[in-house]
Amino acid sequence: MMAALAAVLDGSATPVLPVPGGDLRQYELLTSSLRAGEDIDDDVALVIPTSGTTGTPKGALLTAPALIASATATHDRLGGAGTWLLALPPHHIAGMQVLIRSVVAGTTPVEIDVSSGFDVAALPEAVAAMKLGSGRRYASLVGVQLAKALADPAAAAALADLDAVLLGGGPASEAVLEGAAVAGISVVRSYGMSETAGGCVYDGRPLDGVQLRIDDDGRIVLGGATLAKGYRNPADPDPFAESGWFRTDDIGAVDDSGVLQVLGRADDAISTGGLTVLPQPVEAALITHPDVVDSAVFGVPDERLGQRVAAVVVLAFDSPEPTVAELRAHVEQTLDATAAPREIHIVEEVPRLGIGKVDRRALVDRYSPS
Repeated sequence: MMAALAAVLDGSATPVLPVPGGDLRQYELLTSSLRAGEDIDDDVALVIPTSGTTGTPKGALLTAPALIASATATHDRLGGAGTWLLALPPHHIAGMQVLIRSVVAGTTPVEIDVSSGFDVAALPEAVAAMKLGSGRRYASLVGVQLAKALADPAAAAALADLDAVLLGGGPASEAVLEGAAVAGISVVRSYGMSETAGGCVYDGRPLDGVQLRIDDDGRIVLGGATLAKGYRNPADPDPFAESGWFRTDDIGAVDDSGVLQVLGRADDAISTGGLTVLPQPVEAALITHPDVVDSAVFGVPDERLGQRVAAVVVLAFDSPEPTVAELRAHVEQTLDATAAPREIHIVEEVPRLGIGKVDRRALVDRYSPS
């Protein structure tokens, strides 16, 4: 794989379309819908599968210069090139970028097999193997992986031995970030997507060569050296319509110190009683309740309000079940009453997609009135 990627980056091999191993259905879907083997622009190095709300693969077209710019800017921001831990599926952009960074750095990544799930028991040995190389050492994880590692002292200690842990795949809870800080883990929060060659904003600040602006409607718009040239299957409306820019589906704001705050996805917004509620701030408020360890917020149909705010919560072990009134009051300490959930469901686990994003569609389907 590393030799093949090196050949793609130097232009001596045909573009790569990564697909999940062992999944024949996905293999056939991606290779047919993204037209593997058919003509493609000469400057495309990598086609990363992406899906819209319809689930139809679009395929971000990434050039070698964009991929190399991303890897180089990442190393520059983190303090230099190094050896990487691969603990994410390489058919996702976050996992693929671990391999790209390794090619650019001339290092060999250490892999943890995640085909059957993330086993934190494998972390200490994998991190120890990274010591056989030289220079700095990094990992790229998502929030649920970090949370799982924090529950295992040996795994947490292994991560604390690294120079940095990139954390992507959606916002992590303050409890996880605080736990990582206590454990001595150097976490760098990453924001980006396939269309930007992976994470392009670290701890709220764009990487070198990355451009960022907030449009009048609150949308985050990204541009610069790491940007894809478009989609294999163009979208309508086209988020690449403005030359040199990609209009994301995320709502954000830049604070007085120039740090980006990602507030949530536009298509996750809940319209309740004529007002708009974004799920992520509500989730962040819920997670600060002493009995709640994870949460997901979504909208369900309501005859009076249009939609009402609902939530699933995962409780700490042996915690008493909080009432809806109690959790509403807790949310109202920091947010407007409109954002407080009107219904609460206790679950053992929040459903997630891919590398850690909440599966809100599944929650809406499950809890909407029949």
